[in-house]
This record gives sequence, C-alpha cells and structure tokens, in this order.
Amino acid sequence: MIPSPERLDAALAAAAAAPDPRATLAALLGARHQAARARAFRRLEAGAGGVEVARALSAAADDMIGQLWRFTTGVLFPAPNPTEAERLAVLAVGGYGRGVLAPFSDLDLLFLRPWKTTARTESVVEFMLYVLWDLGLKVGSAVRSVDESLSLARQDMTIRTALLEARPLVGDAALAATLLARFRREVARSDPRPFIAAKLAERDQRHQKAGAVRYKVEPNVKDGKGGLRDLNTLFWIGRGLAPERDHEFETASADSGADSGDRVPEGLLTPRERRTFAFAFDFLWRVRAHLHLAAGRAAETLSFDLQPEVARRMGWRGRGDEPAVERFMRRYFLVARDVGALTRAISAKLEARQQKTALGLSRLLPRRARPLGVEGFTAEAGRLSVTGPEVFEDDPVRLLELFVTADAEDLDLHPDAYAAVIRTLPKVTPALRRDPRAAAAFLHVLAHGQNPYRVLTLMNETGLLGRFLPEWGRIVGQTQFNMYHAYTVDEHTLQAIRVIADIAAGRLTDDHPLASEIVHRIADREALFLAMLLHDVGKGGERGQLEDGAIAARRACERLGVDARRIEQVVWLVRHHLALSDHAQKRDVSDPATVRAFAELVGDPERLRLLLVLTVADIRAVGPGVWNSWKGRLMRDLYAQVEALFRGESVTRADPLAEHPGLLEVAQASGAAVEVRAPDARTRGPADADESAHVTEVAVAARDRPGLFADLAEALAADGADVAGARVATTDDGWALDVFLIQDGAGAPWGQAEARRLPGLKAALEAAARGRRPSRVPEPPPLSRRRAAFEVRPVVMIDTETSPRATVIEVSGADRPGLLADLARTLTEHEVSIRSAHIAGFGERAVDSFYVTDAEGRKLTSEATLDRLQTALEAVLEDGPALPAGPPLIRARASARDVSELKRRGRRRPAVSSVAEAG
Repeated sequence: MIPSPERLDAALAAAAAAPDPRATLAALLGARHQAARARAFRRLEAGAGGVEVARALSAAADDMIGQLWRFTTGVLFPAPNPTEAERLAVLAVGGYGRGVLAPFSDLDLLFLRPWKTTARTESVVEFMLYVLWDLGLKVGSAVRSVDESLSLARQDMTIRTALLEARPLVGDAALAATLLARFRREVARSDPRPFIAAKLAERDQRHQKAGAVRYKVEPNVKDGKGGLRDLNTLFWIGRGLAPERDHEFETASADSGADSGDRVPEGLLTPRERRTFAFAFDFLWRVRAHLHLAAGRAAETLSFDLQPEVARRMGWRGRGDEPAVERFMRRYFLVARDVGALTRAISAKLEARQQKTALGLSRLLPRRARPLGVEGFTAEAGRLSVTGPEVFEDDPVRLLELFVTADAEDLDLHPDAYAAVIRTLPKVTPALRRDPRAAAAFLHVLAHGQNPYRVLTLMNETGLLGRFLPEWGRIVGQTQFNMYHAYTVDEHTLQAIRVIADIAAGRLTDDHPLASEIVHRIADREALFLAMLLHDVGKGGERGQLEDGAIAARRACERLGVDARRIEQVVWLVRHHLALSDHAQKRDVSDPATVRAFAELVGDPERLRLLLVLTVADIRAVGPGVWNSWKGRLMRDLYAQVEALFRGESVTRADPLAEHPGLLEVAQASGAAVEVRAPDARTRGPADADESAHVTEVAVAARDRPGLFADLAEALAADGADVAGARVATTDDGWALDVFLIQDGAGAPWGQAEARRLPGLKAALEAAARGRRPSRVPEPPPLSRRRAAFEVRPVVMIDTETSPRATVIEVSGADRPGLLADLARTLTEHEVSIRSAHIAGFGERAVDSFYVTDAEGRKLTSEATLDRLQTALEAVLEDGPALPAGPPLIRARASARDVSELKRRGRRRPAVSSVAEAG
C-alpha cells in the first residue's frame, strides 16, 4: 500500500528501524515513484502533450530524490548544525536539469560540496546512489566542489552545457546558488563563439553517427538530424548567450499553460518560429515517450518493429491506401524538416550578432555584401542572400530565379533568404506554376544545373518545390514501410537525381562504365531528369504507382509547358521505369524471346538509353548496398542484346557457361564442378568496382537432373548461407549451371568472417550436385522482431505466354532462411523441372522467378496442374518461422500496394510486375 503524504514521514522514520533500512526505503520510494510514473503514463495515453508528460516524470523524480534526501540526511546521517565542510547540495543537470525526462532517461546528478569531501558527505552520497541503483534507475553522477565545477566547465564544453541546465534539487540552497551565480558571471564575461562552435561541431558529429540524412526511414528521435538534440542545441546556444536569464523554459510547470516555444530566449526566434519550435518540441517528446514505452527500454531509434506501435499509441489511423504507420512517419519527417528551418533561423540571428566562428553552420566571413549582378540578390557571409523580402513581392518568379543564382554561383542559401522564401510561399499560385519564366528557371536547375541535388534539396526544405510542383508536394516526407527503401520518397528521388548528375559528370565511371558512356548519347537531357523527378509521384495512388505516376507526370509536364513530344517520353519512362529492372532480374535475359519482348516494349534506342540510366540511378538511390555488380551485369547483358536487335543484328541464346570458362570441362570429367569467388579472391574489373563485395559468388556445373537446383539450395541452407541472388541456366546438351550469390546472417559475404568454411561449402555443393542430400537441414531461426514487423502477403503468378519454351512462375513473399530450398523442393516434388531461375531480394520480400517445364521438357499448360502448383507454393510462402519472443508485435500490412497491380493483371497474363519496386 502506498502511504499518503501525511503518513510518509512516519513510514520513513520506521524504515530506519528496519533490519535492512536501504531495502525498506527502496521499496517505499519505489512504490511511490512508480505510482507517480503510472499517472504520467495514463495522461500520455489519454493524449497529453509530450512536454507535459516529460515534466510530470521529472517531477516524480524530484519528489523521490527529495524524500531520499530527507531520509538520508535527517534520519540516517543527521547533522543539525553541519560544519562549513559538511555543506552539500544536489543539482539536476543534463536533460533532468531542464525538468524533462523520458520514461527510461538517465538521472544526471551533481553532488556539490564547498571543497574536499568529508566522511559524512561521502556517506550521504554513497547511500543515495545505492538506493537509486536498487530502484533500477540509471544514474549519471559527479561529486565536485564549486571551484572544481567551474574549472572543468572552462575546459570541457560538455560540462559547461550541463551547468547551463543545472537546477537545484535539495540540500544547501546557498551553496547551489553560489555555483550558479559564479558560473553565469563567467559565461557572461567569456567569448560565446567557442562554445557555439563546439555545440555545432558536436551536432554535426552526432548527425554523422546517427545518420546524416534527415529523411532516413528509421530515424533517431533523440540524436538524429531534425531530432530533439537539434532543438536542445538551439536552446544551449541561447542560454550560452544569455546565462543570467532565469530557467523559465525548463521549470515552467506542466499546468501553467505556458507555451514551450515562448520560453526560448528572446530575440532568436520570431513568434511564428516560436510556435513551430513549441509544436516540434512537444511532438518529438511525445514520440520519444511512446517509443520508450513501446520498447520497454531507452530506445531512441524509431525502428521498423516499433513504428507501427508508436503510431497506434499516438492515435494515427490509416486513410485510404496509406497505412497509419506511413501517415505517422510522414508527419515525423515534416517536423524534422521544420527543425532544420529553425536551425537556419537561429544561424541568421547569430551571424547578425557576429557570434559564430568558422566551425558553425557556415564560415563567418566579413559582413560586407558582394553584388552578384542580379538585382536584389547578394553574396553575404559566403552564401546567397536577398536585399529584403520585398524582392519576391512584385515578381514571385524571382523565387525560382533565386535558386538558379544559388546554383550558378555555387552558394548555399543564407538564412535570411531562406526565411524570405518561406514567407513568400503564399505567392506560389496557379498562375506562377504556369509562368514560362518560372518553368524555364525550374527546368534549368533540374536538368542543367551544376548541383541539382543540393539546390533541389534547398527548394524542398523551404517548401517551394512542393508548392510549385503539387505532384511533388504529395510525396514530401512520404515513407514506404518496408526494409528495402532507406529514405523517404522525396529524399530517394533527390538522391537518384544526384546519381544521374554524378554519372554525367564522370564521377561514377568505375562503378557504371556503360551508363557513364551512354548518358552523353542521350538526346533529351530534360526528359531524363523530369522522368527521374516524377518517377515516384504515383506512390500510394489508387490505380497503382505506375499508372497514377504517368497521369501525374503528364499533368505536371503540361503545366510546365513542356512540348508534346517530350511529354510522351517522360510519361512513358514514368510508366515503365521498373521494366528494365524487372526483365533483367526476374526474367531469363539469355532467352531471345525475353530480349525481343523487351525490345518491343522499349521501341527505340533513345528510350533504351534513358531507361538504363534512369534504372541505375533509381536502384542505387534506394539505399546503401542495394546496387551490386550482379544487377549491373544482368542489366548490361539485356541492354547489349536489345541494342544489337535495334541495329538489325540477330539475337541468339547466350552461352551460360561463358562467364565460367573451364568449369564445364571439369564437370564433364568428374561429374560436377564448383567454383567459389569470395570478394577477396574475385578478379575485379571496372564493371565490378562498385558495391559488389557484399556477396560471395558460387557457381556449380553438373549434369542436369530433377531436383538438382533444390539439392544445391538445400546444401546452402544447411551451411547457413543466405541466398541473395541466383541464376540457373541449362545447355541444350543437358548440362546445368547454377550460380548463387550468398551471404551470412549478418549480411556480409559468406565465409568472409571464417574463410576456413569455404572448402567445406564447396565439398557440400559437389556432393549435392551428385545427388547426396545433407543428412539434416537445421530449423530456420526465429524472425528478428524488426523483420517480423512486416506482414508480406504471398503472391504466386503463373505466366504461360512470356516464354515459348517454358512456363514462368513468379513467387513473391516474406524472405527467410531456407525459402529458396523449400520452393525448389516443392517444384521438384510436383515433377517440375527448373530450366532457369532468377532470385532477388527486396528488403523483407523475396521475388523468385522460375522457368519450368514438365519432365519431358514441355511447357506446363494444364489448369489442374497449375492450380495444384500454385496452392503448394503459396503454402510454402505462408509457412514461415515462428515469431520472436517478447512484447506483442503490432504487425503492419505494408505490402498491399505492392501487389495490387500484379493481382489486377490476373494469374495467366504476363507477369512483368512491380511486386518489388526498383526504387
């Protein structure tokens, strides 16, 4: 039973007489503290603000420490008349000093003494810390004198920051006041610029560690770009400039009705910016509180497994085809963008006061404005500024011209100009969107600029890009709840534009030699960049990404005044931007029928060139490690064959063994041959000098027979190898070549950590090639909680039209260890022969395509046979490993959009689909 406040003193006194006072006290304080925390959590669940709850949790900690202090100093170690040396105060520092705590935050405490530690002081500090540890709390503590604290604050910017936030809790109030008064006087007299520079440098390092891109789809709420620490940094800088101000921001009571944004030091933010600060601060604190509770620990990263639960806790619901988790994450990223705008606003104020050094957001250059020869625009402090907000009032086209100038002069945007653009956004009307001068300026930045990624990113962060191009505006901050895409839709697109610009500038020649060569043969550069900009604007649409994207692209191009021929080119590219990836990765590119079908779809060499560059950039911009030389090789092969067809040359079936010379001869002599190309041993030419080193390549040549592919896949699974990609080809004289790209469970090339395992794998594959199956295949491990967050709907499509010689079966479902072996074994058990296989992974989704025949080499056409096969394969996809132990998972159905278009086509129609999108 929790004692009432009136009975608490008696309970504390009784604890002193208990056999184990510390344990008795811990139980008493723990019950009281947990009850207070539970009340705060109920308020959170009822929709209370994040700051309100954070202050309630801080107040609960204050009460607990106050009671602990009273017991320790008044009952256990009393000193009615303490000597000067025995004086002691306890101050909250860090986040706790600001009076805000997350559910699992540390308690940062400073035990302050006049000078050296006495026996009593040591006993008090030791007992208090032990009780706090007994309560399971994480405590950061320091015991220092006033002089020690001041000395360390002069040397260490982290300690200076902690003291800027210091708040007296209990103990000798005069001693605490002495420290704070002396500290504030020293800060007020010192040059603030080193401190500001240190805080901004610390912020940059933090961003690099947590992920430098603001729109990374698993953001760190505390330390990531646009997170709480960025807002804290603004406050620290403000406190460093005005240390004498009272701690209004930190100590305002939860029920005072005070707006958090209004507590930012005056003069640094406008009223509108204060409101933005207040909303962002409260939103991020609310997210952080729910995140801690969902994880049951001090989690700061909004990982995939936690995003749906946090969205649910915060009351988000799905709307149309957009799941609740994606709506919630979009709001998160829009708030993160606002935090970036606040950082720029503070930067402008600091530069105006000459209070920032070269280590800040930009170099501090002389304040003289340099004319640029463009009316209304100047170069100031190394960045592009404006002579005043009126620059845009009379002629809003100048909003676009500002960014043309920024690109031409290679200048970042000055915060004053940034703020002026934001204030002028209401001037972006339908008339401006159709103004030929505005369109010309925009297209120049996009297709002919020096650095389109940087300039378009600036346009996006000011909000201008979404206002000028409404089709773009609907994807700003949009997320795709899957493990394939590393960025939001808008950031992914901007990254893809950067890749194209890098290819055109020759910066990626080693990685992409073919694309780097043909990009200069593309006749219509604007069509390429427009298609890249608009390729994903249909995501989330009711008709499917490709169709809705094509409709939106046509609308945008017509509004921009693009000529009719270019519009048709852009619309075609948007509608078919997945075609090259689909054909290359999921179809047999050695089959002349595949080549001819793709050539018929493309139509002419110019579209082929456009599509190759577009696809390379699209895949590479999905995220780190997604592009590899295997994909590049497949696309180069298909491109070369289609280009030859356009030149009038005939297309013949490619020799599958050409890439592995000598392997067939060894197999013919011994019955089977295995070649392993680990990254360290692989001969790497220019075509492979990219991110291909994340896989080990294994090639097996053997006499073809029923079940060969399944036996090999089973052998790989038995050795713990994850198949990241695979290709199977069969020669006309009955020999098969099976090539696998394999990794270990950590995503590294298989065998890289333990090279001694490679000979064993080679022997196991040789045995499997000769028909000896492994004695035991281990059970797949449970899904990780992160992967288990996704409920991937299984889809099996059967296509009897694409290939004249085989039936194509495309299987899509949740990836897991051993999936390929299970699928292959199922095909074998149904007396189906695998003539060619193409295996690809897209995050949590596997997309495997098989070219199959019956035992006599004939295409499968029987409806009854196909129905049985489809049912059996779907059962394999649904029979995944057990879910992980732990708190209940909120699983998200995030793949409905991915399969909607596929299902519309019907099972028997050609299965070139967007089940796993390239970008």
